[in-house]
Amino acid sequence: MNHPATWLGAAIIAEIVATLSLKAALNIPWLYAVVLIGYVAAFTCLDRVLRLGMPIGVAYGIWGAVGVAATALLAPVLFGEPLSGLMLAGIAIIVAGVLCIELGGREKKR
Repeated sequence: MNHPATWLGAAIIAEIVATLSLKAALNIPWLYAVVLIGYVAAFTCLDRVLRLGMPIGVAYGIWGAVGVAATALLAPVLFGEPLSGLMLAGIAIIVAGVLCIELGGREKKR
């Protein structure tokens, strides 16, 4: 498990679980432990991603964007929160932005 993408995936999952648990902990206080563990795990995995050489702009961009998009898509399912067409358009823009960052990070340096 020394590939940066594997660690980045783990960081994303941990962050999503922590964020969704934060909302759930409002009614189930013991879930604050999941929040703490999830965020520590997310940053630990992100640290590993950076140590394996992924550029910070690419790693953070993907981590943040996927986390925001997945949380926005899961919140209606788990908590009955609204998901409007405008929100879906925003998610599409986030995905496009991350693709631009990823592709730009692959360009050869001059």
